[in-house]
Amino acid sequence: MNFESLGLKADILRAVEEQGYVEPTPIQQQAIPVVLSGKDLLASAQTGTGKTAGFTLPILQLLSEFPTQGKGRRPVRALILTPTRELAAQVGENVRDYSKHLRLRSFVVFGGVSINPQMMKLRGGVDILVATPGRLLDLEHQNAVDLSHVEILVLDEADRMLDMGFIHDIRRVLNKLPAKRQNLLFSATFSDEIKSLANKLLKEPVSVEVARRNSASEQIEQSVHFVDKKRKGELLSYMIGSQNWQQVLIFTRTKHGANRLAEQLNKDGVTAAAIHGNKSQGARTRALADFKTGNIRALVATDIAARGLDIDQLPHVVNYELPNVAEDYVHRIGRTGRADATGQALSLVCVDEHKLLKDIERLLKREIPRIAIQGYEPDPSIKAEPIQNGRNDRGNPSRGNNHSRDNNKSQSHNSPRDNSSRRNGSGENHSHGNSPWGNSSRDNHSRSEQPRSQCSNGKQGHAKSDHVNQNGDRPRNQGTPSRQRRQRISTKAPRAASSGE
Repeated sequence: MNFESLGLKADILRAVEEQGYVEPTPIQQQAIPVVLSGKDLLASAQTGTGKTAGFTLPILQLLSEFPTQGKGRRPVRALILTPTRELAAQVGENVRDYSKHLRLRSFVVFGGVSINPQMMKLRGGVDILVATPGRLLDLEHQNAVDLSHVEILVLDEADRMLDMGFIHDIRRVLNKLPAKRQNLLFSATFSDEIKSLANKLLKEPVSVEVARRNSASEQIEQSVHFVDKKRKGELLSYMIGSQNWQQVLIFTRTKHGANRLAEQLNKDGVTAAAIHGNKSQGARTRALADFKTGNIRALVATDIAARGLDIDQLPHVVNYELPNVAEDYVHRIGRTGRADATGQALSLVCVDEHKLLKDIERLLKREIPRIAIQGYEPDPSIKAEPIQNGRNDRGNPSRGNNHSRDNNKSQSHNSPRDNSSRRNGSGENHSHGNSPWGNSSRDNHSRSEQPRSQCSNGKQGHAKSDHVNQNGDRPRNQGTPSRQRRQRISTKAPRAASSGE
């Protein structure tokens, strides 16, 4: 089957061919005809299988076949909601690439950057708007965008949006849309929460599920290495150096853990940067760009990067710390082995994480192969300790009450959307109190990546989100060490583990 057989017009086929695509993926084969028919759709597939093109291509076809009539500002006809800034930017780039030969305007809005340029751009009108929920509601509240003409709504990575607590924002957006519209819900999984949302949002939808729920790609070679917690960094640097890994994405559970690991890797001679919710949008964009171009070898991320990051031919993913929710493991390792590529996913597991590993293997319905490097065997005398940070219960509405030490810091009350007891779904606390810049660094905690919360008086707040670090500098004390402090990677045999570690 080719794209032409799906009924797409010549201008779209031309753009698809210029991107180097020849045959549609299974999710595209099934989703595109459904969207073109005008029906609602509930679609799920493994990450990296082309879900974005599955809804973007038919939307472009539908909008181009029935152009906006009359003069004046173009109304938003298609709205695509995503959970994170990085995913919004990626989807927006895909829309631009596929629509390059069409007379359609598209635009992307998200927090962490000034809202004023976005308001100026929207004045001219756009046909397709890609947005994160918080910034979209900001713009709508300031009358910068009109959602009353939306014909097609897409919830991309819907399970992640629910997991991050965006359900209230989604409901507010839905209330501003016309009742008659086409709804497309795309998700990496069909969780019970997704099915509940689909029952309320979709009307007689067609359901498409290409792969088994929460399954990992067979193109990913998975492995587990048991190692003491204190020796994980040493082992990771040794493996990167001895095996000459040039590009590796590494996941931690917390923001502070990501910073510490990135600093340690730089000291060991591995150029690295951290990316998480406390970083300014400029710093996050630079770090991702440097990683894609090879200027840095290691990108250390929290689960903010587990969805939506499309990195061509990424060879290695490392779980430096296992996620507290088993499903997130699938999304993390799904950054490699995308499309037709293969990849390796390694998990460094200490004694504290044995239960988390069992949960992951229960989800995958198989045991992950074990590997061992001599000299890094775990000390059997070390006892397991409770894991304090991250999520413990995906389905527990009170999970935000499981505070880590970082979560008990005093909170700023400048933004009515902050709530000291609320955490997002990635185990990160996006409250202003954790900002190394103090209360002035509000751009690092844009509403686009944290759910709306309430003021002390119980009323919904509308904090401005256009206070931006215009320089895009890293927050203090989070930069990478200077070149003078870097050491050469040691590829000699590791020292034996001492009983005290």
